[in-house]
Amino acid sequence: MNDWPDGWTDDNRDGNGNAGNARGYGRGSAGAQPEGAQVMRHVQRPAAPPGPPQYGGVPPQQPRTYDAGPDQQSSYDSDYNTGQVYGSPAGGNGGVPPQSRHEPYGGPPPGGRPAPNWRRRIKIGSLTLVVALLVVSIGTYFWADSKLKREVDLSKVIERPSAGDGTNYLIVGSDSREGMSAEEKKKLHTGSAEGKRTDSMMILHDGSNGPTLISLPRDSDVEIPSFRGSESGKLFPAAGKRTKLNATYSTDGPELLVRTVEFNTGLRIDHYVEIGFAGFANIVDAIGGVEIDIPKAFKDKNSGADFQAGKQTLDGEESLAFVRTRYAFANSDLDRTKNQQKFLAALASQTATPGTIINPFKLYPVMGAGLDTLIVDKDMSLWSLGQMFFAMKGVTGGDGTSMNIPISGSSGGNLVWDKAKVKQLVQQLNNDEKVTVTSDR
Repeated sequence: MNDWPDGWTDDNRDGNGNAGNARGYGRGSAGAQPEGAQVMRHVQRPAAPPGPPQYGGVPPQQPRTYDAGPDQQSSYDSDYNTGQVYGSPAGGNGGVPPQSRHEPYGGPPPGGRPAPNWRRRIKIGSLTLVVALLVVSIGTYFWADSKLKREVDLSKVIERPSAGDGTNYLIVGSDSREGMSAEEKKKLHTGSAEGKRTDSMMILHDGSNGPTLISLPRDSDVEIPSFRGSESGKLFPAAGKRTKLNATYSTDGPELLVRTVEFNTGLRIDHYVEIGFAGFANIVDAIGGVEIDIPKAFKDKNSGADFQAGKQTLDGEESLAFVRTRYAFANSDLDRTKNQQKFLAALASQTATPGTIINPFKLYPVMGAGLDTLIVDKDMSLWSLGQMFFAMKGVTGGDGTSMNIPISGSSGGNLVWDKAKVKQLVQQLNNDEKVTVTSDR
């Protein structure tokens, strides 16, 4: 039986029982030859725990296990042959996981930084832009909606005609001086009359055959029908009274004006829009003026107009004088309505441009100037107001039509409508047909 450790035999002992080699080799031997190779016990490192260590940290030390035996000799791990720093994972990266050893701690990987993912960046940028535009649009909508003065209640209008195809707007320019200082009244030549009257009245029909703009002269001879007082709620029966159209506005405001227009035309008014002197001038100034071609020079001390013939850009003060002038023309009221139509179409056309709509430094001042003085009916939405605006722009282009309501003559200084033509015109509008009726004046 061999009591010596594994790998040792009696041949490894000398004659005196001392450790050694039968040939005299070994530590402490008197021989001249070096000691032979001996089996070393193998130190085996346990497997690393799951998951990467924290960045820059040193993984916890594990107890070494020892495997002795000649078969394990070749697997001895000294940690020097891999360049590994003792106590760090293989590779010597100081505890930084492989997927992040280059960024952000170690700089760019060999060969430079990886190419950026442009597709992902474009998606993120596009989504951010869409969200930003959505937020701005919603904010602008509520801001603009809060400025609308929904003061006209069309539900108070009685005995209304049936609705036809398309949408009909009654657009009113009043001489309201509300909110104007004495200096502004003098500058704009508005005078200082109390209350407000209508300086212009137009019906804008927006249909599938193009927009149609019809001016209603303020001196039109009309019959006042039965109506319910907008404030008192009292019913006033019809008395067969005839008067100028603008007098109905001063009698009981927008509701009676709508009732009178519907009664004398048979056309249902869907929306009411009114703007005063100050608002009109402010809109023109906000867009930087309106370019218009004036075919013939004219002057009017009452409105402050003094214009030469030719193309020119009018500011707010000049524009108001242009649309209010009546005494400088032979057919005062009818010629003035033509100028009003021409100017409003130019105003809409030059406002509804990309340079204004997508430029917040122009869009917001223009909207603010108009909405601050705009009075509409209670059912008017911003969408409907926008449709009206773009229909006005299309009056002078494409299939648009502008005209005065047909006139057959005059009576006592009032303009009398041509009933047959008015009836045909209203029928074409209600059926949303192409307007073929013309006005001789």
